[in-house]
Amino acid sequence: MELDKMDENDWKYHGEGNKSLVVSHVQHARVLRLLKYSTEDAENSPKTTDQAFRHIQNIVDYSQNVMKPLLGEKFVHNGEAVKLPLDFVRQLSLKVQQERPESRCDKVMDTLSGCALCLPNLTQLSSCCCCREHRPPLCIEIKPKCGFLPASRHITKDVKRKVCRFCMHQHFKYCDIVWSLAFPCPFGGGECIYSCNDDADVLQDLDELAQHLRPYFLPSGSLLNRQQSSKVVLNELIQVIVSALLSSWDCPRSGHLRNTQLSEGRVTCEASLLHRDLLRNGNHCLPKDCVLDKILGTQMLDNLDIEGLSPLLKRVEQHLQMFPKERCRLQMDGPYNASFLEKVQNCPAEDDGSLEYAVGKVHQYRVAMTAKDCSIMVAIATCGEDDGLEIQTTKPRFTCSVSILDLDPKPYESISHQSRLDSKIVNHYLRRTQPNNQELDNLEELANQSLFLGRDRDGEDCTLVFHPV
Repeated sequence: MELDKMDENDWKYHGEGNKSLVVSHVQHARVLRLLKYSTEDAENSPKTTDQAFRHIQNIVDYSQNVMKPLLGEKFVHNGEAVKLPLDFVRQLSLKVQQERPESRCDKVMDTLSGCALCLPNLTQLSSCCCCREHRPPLCIEIKPKCGFLPASRHITKDVKRKVCRFCMHQHFKYCDIVWSLAFPCPFGGGECIYSCNDDADVLQDLDELAQHLRPYFLPSGSLLNRQQSSKVVLNELIQVIVSALLSSWDCPRSGHLRNTQLSEGRVTCEASLLHRDLLRNGNHCLPKDCVLDKILGTQMLDNLDIEGLSPLLKRVEQHLQMFPKERCRLQMDGPYNASFLEKVQNCPAEDDGSLEYAVGKVHQYRVAMTAKDCSIMVAIATCGEDDGLEIQTTKPRFTCSVSILDLDPKPYESISHQSRLDSKIVNHYLRRTQPNNQELDNLEELANQSLFLGRDRDGEDCTLVFHPV
């Protein structure tokens, strides 16, 4: 990327989260991720240029030196910190402003530092032979969330061992629940091709999605009616996504999977909207080295729960109050290098009362929090050759890539907030789920509205489940 020849017309709005905005190049498979600030700070950036660059470089170092060894070389793309011409950044900000969702406009793009993170565009496949069919790759973003129930002896409220954090958090965030699909937003050729409206009819939305995807999964001369074809298409899409998520990338063929059992004591979430028979009779193993297995293993570095971590956090805080210069040696703000990873991986199993143990558990918790908040990008394309991971469904053959993103380091200062939030979430859930609560009846009713999509080629039921968001 030639920084001295940057043109805002070569870039388009791609999306944004709470802390950053992403633009993608119109020709090359690259994206720029730029920082955002609240509108109150628009005229006075809270970070200098050097601070902004250091912040972005920390993200790069953390992804490369900490998360990549834990999650796998094939899944993590750490990117590069770059300094952009300020005039280009200002013009780019004006260009994308009209495309931003109104709900995100309470923050503005950083136009003062010129710093950004340059990454590959993960909605596209690096090598794809689908061009002859004129079908752009599809990309699905998935938020896996926490994949286990805590079993720490430090837990004081038993509900945390029975109901997952995600389900409890939904109750806390949305007192008046609006039901919508917990289905990822598919992209075609880098463009969003489908998005579910909160107030729309669920089955109508599914039908709309299926029509977008029909060219990928059904031949043009198919005689199936619209309703039949929708079920077939969605069933095929689910097969491809599940195959990608459960494939061992060290052994590219899905037939070479090796199962790994979840640790003892792990149970299914009692508030899950999956049919109870599916939970009771399902296979609770994950194939070794699949992307979900890698993420789960990293999430489970949090083996104390926030309740067990709190006294260790106080031990660290008290030490830093007495010896503030120790903050650098203990790497509370980085650098995120091999030494930081060693603190994470070599923390003693039992508390010996030392500061080093407490620091190690704090760092483990921060890494686990990153893994609990990451996203998975699954890019797929119809293909006749053996590129990347090949997935054979009942009809077309696909090539596929899987990547993990949103791997920023969690600030040390945010842990105390997590402790307070955990208490609020659990207490709120307990209040709202007392006997005779109408909302429980609503949950059960929704569970019975899951859409059965038929059976896959192995005879297993395929069901699309609607979650509250």
